Amino acid sequence: MELSSVILTTGSSVGFFRLVNAGVSKLPIPESACRNAWKWRNISTSMVHSFITAIWALLCFFFQPEMAEDLIKTHSVFSHALVSLSIGYFIHDFLDMVFNQKLSQSWELLFHHLVVITCFGLSVLSRLYVGFAVVALLVEINSVFLHLRQILRMASLATGTLYRVNSIINLGTYVVFRINTLAWMTRWLVLNRDKVPLLAYTLGSVGLAIMTTMNIVLFCRLLRSDFLKSSNREAKKEKEEEGRKGHKED
Repeated sequence: MELSSVILTTGSSVGFFRLVNAGVSKLPIPESACRNAWKWRNISTSMVHSFITAIWALLCFFFQPEMAEDLIKTHSVFSHALVSLSIGYFIHDFLDMVFNQKLSQSWELLFHHLVVITCFGLSVLSRLYVGFAVVALLVEINSVFLHLRQILRMASLATGTLYRVNSIINLGTYVVFRINTLAWMTRWLVLNRDKVPLLAYTLGSVGLAIMTTMNIVLFCRLLRSDFLKSSNREAKKEKEEEGRKGHKED
């Protein structure tokens, strides 16, 4: 893709996700989510991006498996377009948070988006490390379930079989497609140190360190919220039932 095509794809992506966001606002919103309608629209739009990107990233390696052997120079127009589209989404989401959310509530994600936009931007402009960027986008497979979890909670559906199953899949894909992917990318960067210029190596190392730290923290929060707390609640409930039974026997 030429520079004009990259700009067109990225700009079209910003417009597309803006339209998705506007379209979601026209759909019925659960009563429990009405008090934070902006967040509902934002997460729904993010889920659309994750769904599209997850499938697209897998297809990139399916149609061009040799890209996995050379993440620096080997790529196709298909994979180049994917990274350009994702830049457009992150620009849209960055602006959406800036104009609709307090900085104290969104600074972590804003910083994350700046890092991603910078790294992906250098990749599509230089037409190098596109394969590496596509590997990074495999984390969106987990993001589908991560966003679904947020939607279920906002809709007051944080109990029941659907939420429980999604929580299990969410943590499973989190380990496989998020933590393991970031670990593999870090390993690849270290092993290919001699092939990567100092600036790109430094930028990649810093970016991966930041995202790895953020993802480990988020994993601990998810584990505590969806499993440790629920286990404690169940244990407390069982103890209360045993206490009532003992009281009846007395």
